[in-house]
Amino acid sequence: MSEQETLSPSRQAKTEAVAELTERFRVSQATVLTEYRGLSVAQLKELRRSLGSDTTYAVSKNTLTKLAAREAGYPEMDDLLAGPTAVAFISGDPVEAAKGLRDFTKENPALVIKGGVMEGRKLSTAEITKLADLESREVLLAKLAGAMKGGMSKAAAVFAAPATQFARLAAALQEKKPAEAAAPEAPAAEAAEAPAEA
Repeated sequence: MSEQETLSPSRQAKTEAVAELTERFRVSQATVLTEYRGLSVAQLKELRRSLGSDTTYAVSKNTLTKLAAREAGYPEMDDLLAGPTAVAFISGDPVEAAKGLRDFTKENPALVIKGGVMEGRKLSTAEITKLADLESREVLLAKLAGAMKGGMSKAAAVFAAPATQFARLAAALQEKKPAEAAAPEAPAAEAAEAPAEA
């Protein structure tokens, strides 16, 4: 008999729940733990909707979440798992999810952001708030593209400048050439007249 076959149905369900939570911890861009005490079912539904399709907001038992966090390599989250805890697993832009949580807490102060993890590093509540204050990935990319476009047009002007200057220099040389051809004849005529005077 395998280990799975000997487990009681409730034990097997817990093992499966831990495995699912562990996988969510591993594949998420970021994870935020919150305390939801005092929120109604309707408010939790509204919160899930406000977080968007790239974030899964799950309520689970702290003991199962602790086991999953440890298995995923986040033992530092143990101290955040006290009281009724729900986890926001963010697979998309962490800034957008942080903004959604921040905005929801403004309207519903019963939701408390405890902390989280992003890119393998533990985040405090203050750091999550700072993350929410950043501009979204799309806005930052648009600004970068604008800066690059401006930089590219400036670079094109710089690269075009030597060609323009060369063309002006060539035109000036063309104009100077006939003038110089006529100019040597005049000093030669003056030089021929000078010895005759002496």
